Amino acid sequence: MKGALARLVLALAWLGQWLPLPVQSLAGGLLGRVLHRLAGTRRRVALANVALCLPELGARERAALVREHFVWLGRSLLERALLWYAPRARLARLIQVEGDVHLAERSARPVMWLVPHFLTVDVAGTATQIFQTRMVCNVYTAQSNPAIDAALEKGRGRFGRARMFARSEGALPLVRAIRSGCAFFNPCDMDFGLRDAAFVPFFGQPAATLVAPARLARSLGMIVQPVTGEILAGGRGYRIRFHAPWTDWPGDDAEADAARMNRWIEGEIRRNPAQYLWVHKRFKTRPPGAAPLY
Repeated sequence: MKGALARLVLALAWLGQWLPLPVQSLAGGLLGRVLHRLAGTRRRVALANVALCLPELGARERAALVREHFVWLGRSLLERALLWYAPRARLARLIQVEGDVHLAERSARPVMWLVPHFLTVDVAGTATQIFQTRMVCNVYTAQSNPAIDAALEKGRGRFGRARMFARSEGALPLVRAIRSGCAFFNPCDMDFGLRDAAFVPFFGQPAATLVAPARLARSLGMIVQPVTGEILAGGRGYRIRFHAPWTDWPGDDAEADAARMNRWIEGEIRRNPAQYLWVHKRFKTRPPGAAPLY
């Protein structure tokens, strides 16, 4: 995206966030339908992922699930303007929080929020800033467009309770932040290659899965609290769930911990399959000798 176009998109996003959420919801659904038709590469990625992960579905069911996914995806893209620009009070009304959002505030041990990539992952990040007072640290992948990258970093940290670390910085600044008292918001389930990762099953398929979260949690004595969310139908907002902390994770085997994490994510996906990020190339890193999937 060129610089001028990026600035135009950001200006439209700022204007769009003033619309009532039901209107944004309708517009986002329309955007999703257009993307489903035009974004052929990502549509094929989503179809390939669904076929691998949910083989019990027939071809028509898979196609219907992917169409629905793009509708939710369009909503999540348009409604990100709310997270970046809307007043705090409005967000507090739109985001319903379930579970113990205050665990990190009370805990004498550092807390890791384990957050899989449902389409509400950024909503969950906002919830950690407006519903609790502990400083939050987050890791992100720098965007190729400087204007979008700056807007993303500013938007995610605009309430003054977030510290953003680019993946290119390595782990040391993050570890220092956690030791200084930050809770770690950890989007844990993307394919970043085999650095700090191993091939473990994800819906029965070998998937490059980060072992770093388990190792970090073990080395720093962290409490691990899973977090999931969903976009509510009809422009009614969002629901973010802070689950009970895990008492059996991490263990002594980082690969076994990664497999345990994947099994939990599988269960959450089956509860809300259309809102998982199927357009991500989750299986792009392949075992030696295995054919590419995309």
